[in-house]
Amino acid sequence: MIEDVFSAIPLGILLAFTIGPVFFVLLETGAIKGFRAALSFDLGVVMGDSFFIIIAYFSTNKILHKIKDDPSLFIFGGILLIIYGIISFLKTKSDYKRDIRNAINQIEVRRNYFKLFFKGFLLNFINVGVLGFWLGIIIIFGPKLEMNDERIFVFLATILATYLFVDCIKIILAKQLRNKLTPRRIFKIKRIISVILVVFGVALMLQGIFPNEKKKIQNVIEDIRER
Repeated sequence: MIEDVFSAIPLGILLAFTIGPVFFVLLETGAIKGFRAALSFDLGVVMGDSFFIIIAYFSTNKILHKIKDDPSLFIFGGILLIIYGIISFLKTKSDYKRDIRNAINQIEVRRNYFKLFFKGFLLNFINVGVLGFWLGIIIIFGPKLEMNDERIFVFLATILATYLFVDCIKIILAKQLRNKLTPRRIFKIKRIISVILVVFGVALMLQGIFPNEKKKIQNVIEDIRER
């Protein structure tokens, strides 16, 4: 059982540093809204991961592979991410004016932790690649864990716990920048994050529109690794 824990820790660290929309939004939330707000967001992300783990574990591999590689899901998820990014981009102007007004009047910014939790869940949920990640983890490590329910639970729980722990460190580091963030800088950061979300959305859509190209790239990567 201890070996399972040590095997899972590197995967949790890898997951925490996987570059994606959640990575950037988490750092933004930690820097601007503080530790508790970012933690609420991150718990929503973990809930999304837990949801995908349940799907991956209790469904058959054949159905999962079909869902994971269904181009329409990539296109749909990409569209949602693009819409979310565009709305966020447009909303930054009103947020900037509000931040200026709050700074002048010294108004404390209210934080809706449930809304942040749902935001984390949604951003993770619309990324079909997360399902593929957990499917791969279960397919690769399940047989090594002898498909023992208790060992698999400990293994997956350790990955999520490590991921959450590393994210807490990232949030604390991001929070150190808080005193240097003026409303103008916050405005720029939010706009950059919004553009990044749109870029990831377009990339997700392209995976659905050109599924064959994605497979070719994967084959090239596998050939490079074999060499």
